[in-house]
Amino acid sequence: MPDDAATWRFLHDRQQISDCLARLARGEDRRDAALISASFWPDATTDYGIFAGDFAAYLAWVVPGSDAIAVTQHILGQSHVVVEGNGARVETQVSAYHRIDACKGARDVWLGGRYLDVMEQRADEWRIIRRMMVYDWFRDDGPSVDWSQGLMGMAFSGPDFTGRAQGDVSTAFSRAANRNIRSSTGWDS
Repeated sequence: MPDDAATWRFLHDRQQISDCLARLARGEDRRDAALISASFWPDATTDYGIFAGDFAAYLAWVVPGSDAIAVTQHILGQSHVVVEGNGARVETQVSAYHRIDACKGARDVWLGGRYLDVMEQRADEWRIIRRMMVYDWFRDDGPSVDWSQGLMGMAFSGPDFTGRAQGDVSTAFSRAANRNIRSSTGWDS
């Protein structure tokens, strides 16, 4: 039978690792430097195959991001986590959508692969110290849908229903949830 304190510590560590990965995906999708910075140690390095460098260079590459990439959405799958003391090796499945406008009109592209993260715990906080992206597949879905036409032939009732990399309704929603504040609409506080 496992030691209760050791079991709880292991579960606590795994949850912090999971929270870090989710925070980073949200930060990258929103181009939010604070969320991204809270996910990496300042002395971290990254290698995405198309970009490699230290954390400062990575952050400058991701924020503000390319104007040609209006929207991204990173969908995290299962993670295989091996915790060894104050270190961990984490492989996380990822699918990522990107709306790219390369001067030929917007296109929808998808890629899939795995993040290979080396994480360290410092002062009871887990963050990434080294990340590598391994690609398994890529798909170009062609021209993007024109959101001004609504969805499936039905017009949107307002501007908040389409995603953007920055400034969309989910930013206000999260701020309100984090402060546990409700406004008259529930979205704009």
